[in-house]
Amino acid sequence: MPIPAVVILAILAAAAIVVAAVVLIVRAQRRHRFAMQIMARDEDQLSYAFVINPSKPQAAAARERIQQYCRDKGIREFSFIETQLDRDGRACARMALERGANVVVAVGGDGTVRTVASAMASSDHVMGIIPIGTGNLFARNMGIPVGDLDAALAVATSHGSTQVDVGRMSLLDAVDQEQDHGHAFLIIAGIGFDALMIDDTDPNLKKTVSWLAYFISGAKHLFAPKYTADIAITRPDQVTQTNTSVTFRTFMAGNCGEIPGFSLMPDASYDDGLLDFEIIDTSAGLIGWANLFGDVMHQTITRKSSQSPLSTNSTIVQLQGTKAEIRLEKPALAQVDGDILGETCHIALSVEHQALNVRVPQSAD
Repeated sequence: MPIPAVVILAILAAAAIVVAAVVLIVRAQRRHRFAMQIMARDEDQLSYAFVINPSKPQAAAARERIQQYCRDKGIREFSFIETQLDRDGRACARMALERGANVVVAVGGDGTVRTVASAMASSDHVMGIIPIGTGNLFARNMGIPVGDLDAALAVATSHGSTQVDVGRMSLLDAVDQEQDHGHAFLIIAGIGFDALMIDDTDPNLKKTVSWLAYFISGAKHLFAPKYTADIAITRPDQVTQTNTSVTFRTFMAGNCGEIPGFSLMPDASYDDGLLDFEIIDTSAGLIGWANLFGDVMHQTITRKSSQSPLSTNSTIVQLQGTKAEIRLEKPALAQVDGDILGETCHIALSVEHQALNVRVPQSAD
């Protein structure tokens, strides 16, 4: 073989050795950096605080399963804070944040979820949800698994999250009204018939027949007196529309509009910065209520905010806006996400756009 050819082969072989060495060094450096990142993450684990409602029948079993799940997944920093009669989810969430929790997980029903959310809104911290209540409406609207504790835990301890709106209801004539932007709600707030129905629902019956208990209670109040109020709604264009002496059975403001089996507010979106307002009325006794049921079924099937063409003795006025103010002629019960706030004659409703960061399944992000 000519000497020049030998030299060239030697040079190529040496170059190949150098390239291989460089590749090995680069790979080793990458493995080292990756290992360091793993170690850094391991040393900087997220701290989870589970705010749990001990009054729920599944609470004890849920707590035990959460403990085991965290151990199995290598989650070392977790704690439990139980709600009490004088310490609701809001106070517990604040306590968790003060203790350094990165993620606060509400373990309970819609009441626990909304009170935890009240403290978590605009906090720059993430909220998780383990639904163990009766309705679990917010969890359902967010696609969080209901009835599967491990699946809900997987979501709560994952990295998928989304920003959602938080509604606020302020009772402007209440002596003990909250001074920090009112009572939070994530699903629906209302005054009138819906609050009466919720307030009169038998807790024991709710445990037995779940959602049917609300309908049984509602039947008792079908012929309750109507309400009259002046209603001012600020539309999306920030123009305020005022209607005086409006008569209704119930007035609702929705952030999410879906309940099991029905669509109360098909246009409601949890992240659009708007509340969906519904003013509902009926006449002609049971005929009107039957018509109203037909209206709800119609929009559930069509997925549109419109009344049934067969409706004659019911009305559903649906509007969107950023805030509303209601002045009633006589006191009416008010509720937020199923929690009764008491009677009021003067209410303000508002929305905080995408104020809450919630852990959700990746597909819902």
